[in-house]
Amino acid sequence: MILRNDLKGKAVIVTGGTAGIGLATGLLFGKYGAHVYLTHRWGSADEDELRARFDAAGAPAPTIVEADASQDEDTEALMEAVKRDHDAVFALISNVSFAHVSKSHEDLDKKSFLRSLGYSAWPFVGYLQAIRETFGRWPRYAVGMSSRGPEYFLPGYDFVAASKTVMETFCRYLTADLLSEDVRINILRANPVETASLEATFGPDFVPFCKKYYSEGWFIDPDEVAAAALALCSGLMDGVKGQILLLDRGLGFADNVVRLFSARERHGLSF
Repeated sequence: MILRNDLKGKAVIVTGGTAGIGLATGLLFGKYGAHVYLTHRWGSADEDELRARFDAAGAPAPTIVEADASQDEDTEALMEAVKRDHDAVFALISNVSFAHVSKSHEDLDKKSFLRSLGYSAWPFVGYLQAIRETFGRWPRYAVGMSSRGPEYFLPGYDFVAASKTVMETFCRYLTADLLSEDVRINILRANPVETASLEATFGPDFVPFCKKYYSEGWFIDPDEVAAAALALCSGLMDGVKGQILLLDRGLGFADNVVRLFSARERHGLSF
Protein backbone atom coordinates (compact mmCIF):
# COMPACT_ATOMS: atom_id res chain seq x y z
CA MET A 1 0.00 0.00 0.00
CA ILE A 2 1.34 3.43 -0.97
CA LEU A 3 0.59 5.87 1.81
CA ARG A 4 0.29 9.63 1.62
CA ASN A 5 1.27 9.93 5.28
CA ASP A 6 4.77 9.08 6.46
CA LEU A 7 4.38 6.84 9.52
CA LYS A 8 8.08 6.57 10.36
CA GLY A 9 8.62 7.26 14.04
CA LYS A 10 4.98 8.22 14.62
CA ALA A 11 3.28 7.04 17.83
CA VAL A 12 0.45 4.58 17.25
CA ILE A 13 -1.45 3.13 20.20
CA VAL A 14 -3.15 -0.25 19.71
CA THR A 15 -5.17 -1.34 22.72
CA GLY A 16 -5.48 -5.08 23.13
CA GLY A 17 -2.61 -5.23 20.68
CA THR A 18 -0.83 -8.43 21.62
CA ALA A 19 -3.05 -10.97 19.81
CA GLY A 20 -5.57 -11.35 17.02
CA ILE A 21 -6.76 -8.21 15.26
CA GLY A 22 -4.75 -5.92 17.52
CA LEU A 23 -1.46 -7.68 16.85
CA ALA A 24 -2.09 -7.84 13.10
CA THR A 25 -2.81 -4.11 13.13
CA GLY A 26 0.25 -3.28 15.20
CA LEU A 27 2.49 -5.34 12.93
CA LEU A 28 1.18 -3.64 9.80
CA PHE A 29 1.66 -0.13 11.18
CA GLY A 30 5.10 -1.22 12.35
CA LYS A 31 6.03 -2.39 8.84
CA TYR A 32 5.52 1.21 7.73
CA GLY A 33 7.86 2.48 10.42
CA ALA A 34 5.45 3.52 13.17
CA HIS A 35 6.46 3.32 16.83
CA VAL A 36 3.67 1.04 18.00
CA TYR A 37 2.48 0.89 21.60
CA LEU A 38 0.75 -2.41 22.29
CA THR A 39 -1.35 -2.68 25.43
CA HIS A 40 -2.37 -5.85 27.20
CA ARG A 41 -3.84 -6.83 30.52
CA TRP A 42 -2.38 -8.70 33.48
CA GLY A 43 0.59 -10.48 31.96
CA SER A 44 -1.34 -11.87 29.00
CA ALA A 45 1.50 -11.43 26.51
CA ASP A 46 4.85 -13.06 25.78
CA GLU A 47 6.87 -9.90 25.19
CA ASP A 48 9.92 -11.66 23.73
CA GLU A 49 7.75 -13.45 21.20
CA LEU A 50 6.02 -10.21 20.25
CA ARG A 51 9.29 -8.38 19.69
CA ALA A 52 10.50 -11.29 17.58
CA ARG A 53 7.38 -11.00 15.42
CA PHE A 54 8.05 -7.30 14.83
CA ASP A 55 11.70 -7.97 14.09
CA ALA A 56 10.80 -10.67 11.57
CA ALA A 57 8.43 -8.20 9.88
CA GLY A 58 11.20 -5.61 9.60
CA ALA A 59 9.33 -3.30 11.96
CA PRO A 60 10.75 -1.20 14.81
CA ALA A 61 10.49 -2.82 18.22
CA PRO A 62 7.13 -2.05 19.81
CA THR A 63 6.65 -0.68 23.29
CA ILE A 64 4.55 -3.19 25.20
CA VAL A 65 2.55 -1.79 28.12
CA GLU A 66 0.43 -3.64 30.65
CA ALA A 67 -2.62 -1.39 30.85
CA ASP A 68 -6.15 -2.32 31.81
CA ALA A 69 -8.33 -0.28 29.45
CA SER A 70 -11.01 0.13 32.11
CA GLN A 71 -8.67 1.70 34.68
CA ASP A 72 -7.98 5.45 34.49
CA GLU A 73 -4.65 5.17 36.29
CA ASP A 74 -3.39 2.64 33.72
CA THR A 75 -4.48 4.94 30.92
CA GLU A 76 -2.63 7.87 32.50
CA ALA A 77 0.53 5.76 32.89
CA LEU A 78 0.34 4.75 29.23
CA MET A 79 0.03 8.38 28.13
CA GLU A 80 3.06 9.34 30.18
CA ALA A 81 5.03 6.48 28.62
CA VAL A 82 4.16 7.73 25.13
CA LYS A 83 4.93 11.33 26.08
CA ARG A 84 8.49 10.43 27.05
CA ASP A 85 9.27 9.78 23.38
CA HIS A 86 6.65 11.71 21.41
CA ASP A 87 4.91 15.07 21.41
CA ALA A 88 1.75 13.69 19.77
CA VAL A 89 -0.17 10.52 19.09
CA PHE A 90 -0.62 9.89 15.39
CA ALA A 91 -3.29 7.19 15.63
CA LEU A 92 -5.36 5.42 18.26
CA ILE A 93 -6.64 1.95 17.41
CA SER A 94 -9.18 1.02 20.07
CA ASN A 95 -9.38 -2.75 19.88
CA VAL A 96 -10.05 -3.95 23.43
CA SER A 97 -13.27 -5.91 23.79
CA PHE A 98 -14.22 -7.83 26.88
CA ALA A 99 -17.80 -8.60 27.83
CA HIS A 100 -19.93 -11.13 29.63
CA VAL A 101 -21.36 -13.85 27.38
CA SER A 102 -24.94 -14.55 28.41
CA LYS A 103 -26.77 -17.86 28.14
CA SER A 104 -30.31 -16.46 28.41
CA HIS A 105 -32.19 -13.33 29.42
CA GLU A 106 -32.03 -14.56 33.02
CA ASP A 107 -28.25 -14.28 32.83
CA LEU A 108 -28.34 -10.53 32.20
CA ASP A 109 -27.42 -8.28 35.12
CA LYS A 110 -26.50 -4.66 35.65
CA LYS A 111 -23.01 -5.33 37.02
CA SER A 112 -21.97 -7.36 33.97
CA PHE A 113 -23.49 -4.76 31.67
CA LEU A 114 -21.54 -1.89 33.23
CA ARG A 115 -18.35 -3.98 33.19
CA SER A 116 -18.86 -4.69 29.50
CA LEU A 117 -19.34 -1.00 28.76
CA GLY A 118 -16.23 -0.20 30.77
CA TYR A 119 -14.09 -2.43 28.59
CA SER A 120 -15.75 -2.43 25.18
CA ALA A 121 -17.19 1.08 24.78
CA TRP A 122 -15.83 3.71 27.14
CA PRO A 123 -12.08 3.25 26.40
CA PHE A 124 -12.71 4.56 22.88
CA VAL A 125 -13.78 7.86 24.43
CA GLY A 126 -11.54 7.74 27.50
CA TYR A 127 -8.35 7.23 25.50
CA LEU A 128 -9.25 10.07 23.14
CA GLN A 129 -9.81 12.38 26.10
CA ALA A 130 -6.56 11.26 27.75
CA ILE A 131 -4.60 11.92 24.55
CA ARG A 132 -6.11 15.40 24.26
CA GLU A 133 -5.34 16.17 27.91
CA THR A 134 -1.78 14.81 27.79
CA PHE A 135 -0.61 16.21 24.46
CA GLY A 136 -2.85 19.23 24.03
CA ARG A 137 -4.21 17.87 20.76
CA TRP A 138 -6.29 14.99 19.44
CA PRO A 139 -4.72 12.11 17.58
CA ARG A 140 -4.88 12.63 13.84
CA TYR A 141 -6.77 9.35 13.51
CA ALA A 142 -8.90 7.17 15.77
CA VAL A 143 -10.26 3.80 14.69
CA GLY A 144 -12.56 1.70 16.84
CA MET A 145 -12.97 -2.03 16.25
CA SER A 146 -16.60 -3.12 16.32
CA SER A 147 -18.46 -6.26 15.20
CA ARG A 148 -21.67 -7.38 13.53
CA GLY A 149 -23.34 -7.63 16.94
CA PRO A 150 -25.24 -4.31 16.73
CA GLU A 151 -27.07 -5.44 13.57
CA TYR A 152 -26.67 -9.22 13.41
CA PHE A 153 -27.86 -11.81 15.92
CA LEU A 154 -25.11 -13.81 17.61
CA PRO A 155 -26.10 -16.04 20.55
CA GLY A 156 -24.92 -14.82 23.94
CA TYR A 157 -23.65 -11.59 22.42
CA ASP A 158 -26.09 -9.26 24.20
CA PHE A 159 -23.55 -7.27 26.21
CA VAL A 160 -20.96 -7.15 23.44
CA ALA A 161 -23.53 -5.92 20.94
CA ALA A 162 -24.84 -3.29 23.35
CA SER A 163 -21.31 -2.08 24.10
CA LYS A 164 -20.34 -1.87 20.44
CA THR A 165 -23.54 0.05 19.70
CA VAL A 166 -22.56 2.60 22.34
CA MET A 167 -19.06 2.93 20.87
CA GLU A 168 -20.45 3.42 17.37
CA THR A 169 -22.81 6.12 18.65
CA PHE A 170 -19.91 7.93 20.31
CA CYS A 171 -18.02 7.81 17.00
CA ARG A 172 -20.77 9.76 15.28
CA TYR A 173 -21.35 12.26 18.08
CA LEU A 174 -17.66 12.91 18.67
CA THR A 175 -17.19 13.54 14.97
CA ALA A 176 -20.01 16.07 15.01
CA ASP A 177 -18.56 17.79 18.07
CA LEU A 178 -15.03 17.89 16.65
CA LEU A 179 -15.67 18.82 13.02
CA SER A 180 -13.29 21.76 13.24
CA GLU A 181 -10.50 19.68 14.84
CA ASP A 182 -7.72 17.81 13.06
CA VAL A 183 -9.01 14.35 13.95
CA ARG A 184 -10.73 11.62 11.91
CA ILE A 185 -12.80 9.17 13.94
CA ASN A 186 -14.21 6.02 12.34
CA ILE A 187 -15.33 2.50 13.23
CA LEU A 188 -14.61 -0.80 11.49
CA ARG A 189 -17.46 -3.27 11.87
CA ALA A 190 -16.19 -6.66 10.68
CA ASN A 191 -17.69 -10.06 10.14
CA PRO A 192 -16.43 -12.63 12.67
CA VAL A 193 -12.65 -12.87 12.64
CA GLU A 194 -10.92 -16.18 13.33
CA THR A 195 -9.14 -15.51 16.60
CA ALA A 196 -8.71 -17.16 19.99
CA SER A 197 -11.26 -14.67 21.31
CA LEU A 198 -13.89 -15.90 18.84
CA GLU A 199 -13.29 -19.51 19.88
CA ALA A 200 -13.48 -18.58 23.56
CA THR A 201 -16.84 -16.88 22.94
CA PHE A 202 -18.58 -19.45 20.75
CA GLY A 203 -16.60 -22.65 21.32
CA PRO A 204 -14.23 -24.71 19.13
CA ASP A 205 -16.99 -26.13 16.90
CA PHE A 206 -18.38 -22.78 15.74
CA VAL A 207 -15.93 -21.95 12.95
CA PRO A 208 -15.75 -25.46 11.41
CA PHE A 209 -19.55 -25.75 11.44
CA CYS A 210 -20.06 -22.35 9.79
CA LYS A 211 -17.48 -23.07 7.13
CA LYS A 212 -19.04 -26.43 6.30
CA TYR A 213 -22.70 -25.46 6.25
CA TYR A 214 -22.68 -21.72 5.73
CA SER A 215 -19.78 -20.04 3.94
CA GLU A 216 -15.98 -20.03 4.05
CA GLY A 217 -16.04 -16.37 3.10
CA TRP A 218 -18.07 -15.32 6.13
CA PHE A 219 -14.94 -15.10 8.28
CA ILE A 220 -12.58 -12.17 7.92
CA ASP A 221 -8.83 -12.50 8.34
CA PRO A 222 -7.15 -10.28 10.97
CA ASP A 223 -4.83 -8.93 8.27
CA GLU A 224 -7.84 -7.64 6.31
CA VAL A 225 -9.04 -5.65 9.31
CA ALA A 226 -5.52 -4.35 9.86
CA ALA A 227 -5.27 -3.22 6.24
CA ALA A 228 -8.57 -1.35 6.52
CA ALA A 229 -7.36 0.41 9.68
CA LEU A 230 -4.12 1.40 7.96
CA ALA A 231 -6.04 2.70 4.94
CA LEU A 232 -8.10 4.98 7.19
CA CYS A 233 -4.85 6.39 8.60
CA SER A 234 -2.97 6.54 5.30
CA GLY A 235 -3.93 10.08 4.32
CA LEU A 236 -5.80 8.72 1.30
CA MET A 237 -9.17 8.62 3.09
CA ASP A 238 -9.10 11.83 5.11
CA GLY A 239 -12.56 12.77 3.87
CA VAL A 240 -13.99 9.78 5.72
CA LYS A 241 -15.17 10.84 9.18
CA GLY A 242 -17.74 9.51 11.61
CA GLN A 243 -18.39 6.39 9.55
CA ILE A 244 -19.21 2.80 10.51
CA LEU A 245 -17.48 0.81 7.78
CA LEU A 246 -18.55 -2.79 7.19
CA LEU A 247 -15.95 -5.42 6.32
CA ASP A 248 -17.87 -8.42 5.02
CA ARG A 249 -16.38 -9.05 1.54
CA GLY A 250 -19.79 -8.20 0.12
CA LEU A 251 -21.34 -11.33 1.59
CA GLY A 252 -24.05 -9.32 3.35
CA PHE A 253 -25.88 -8.89 0.05
CA ALA A 254 -26.13 -12.67 -0.39
CA ASP A 255 -26.65 -13.48 3.27
CA ASN A 256 -30.22 -14.78 3.15
CA VAL A 257 -32.28 -17.95 3.20
CA VAL A 258 -32.46 -18.09 -0.61
CA ARG A 259 -28.69 -18.57 -0.82
CA LEU A 260 -28.88 -21.35 1.77
CA PHE A 261 -31.74 -23.00 -0.16
CA SER A 262 -29.79 -22.88 -3.40
CA ALA A 263 -26.89 -24.70 -1.71
CA ARG A 264 -29.05 -27.34 0.01
CA GLU A 265 -27.90 -30.25 -2.15
CA ARG A 266 -24.23 -29.46 -1.66
CA HIS A 267 -24.76 -29.53 2.11
CA GLY A 268 -26.93 -32.64 2.03
CA LEU A 269 -29.90 -30.76 3.46
CA SER A 270 -33.45 -31.97 2.95
CA PHE A 271 -36.95 -31.52 4.35
